Amino acid sequence: MAKSKPTPFHHGDLKRVLFDVALSRLDEHGAGGVTIRAVAKAAGVSHGAPVNHYRDRRALLTAIAKAQFDTLLNEIDTKLAAIDHDHGSRIEIFANVMMDFGFRYPHRYRLLWSADLVDHADAELLSVMDKIYDQLCTGVTKGAPGREFDKDTYAVAFWAMVHGYVDLRLSGMFEPLNDSISGAPRGDAIIDMFKKLLA
Repeated sequence: MAKSKPTPFHHGDLKRVLFDVALSRLDEHGAGGVTIRAVAKAAGVSHGAPVNHYRDRRALLTAIAKAQFDTLLNEIDTKLAAIDHDHGSRIEIFANVMMDFGFRYPHRYRLLWSADLVDHADAELLSVMDKIYDQLCTGVTKGAPGREFDKDTYAVAFWAMVHGYVDLRLSGMFEPLNDSISGAPRGDAIIDMFKKLLA
């Protein structure tokens, strides 16, 4: 009786398998654990096979980063569509989505901003990042008409503040404490503080 051939691990969709394996390794080991050789081995293929789908490690990590930004944009859009939103709720949704993602997936979050690992000039990646930025700009523009500074200054300041808080929490420099006056968790208090500046 002839032996049947084993079913390939990738079931004909090696690109998807390589992506999923790389994402799993990123979550478990950080970006340092995502190499073409390690991903290929975990996927059960030769180390030369991934080049047909991802030309190198940077291309693979850029694809992962793009997918994470897609996830962030979809979550922001979904939350915005579910509420009657003013500028305050728009920037609050942006901040909460970014913070929740960063604390839940620290290695993914760090990868998003790693210029040495991710090609931030990639057209698809730039497109989704611009859409997220535009959503934020819409929020601060509605809250700061006729102010002393333009919308980009407000948007950059807010994004930098949110990112800085997440990054410092992930590095262990800040503890998840509450504001001693309002009693709110520090992240919520930071968002409320900025909302009052735009009120």
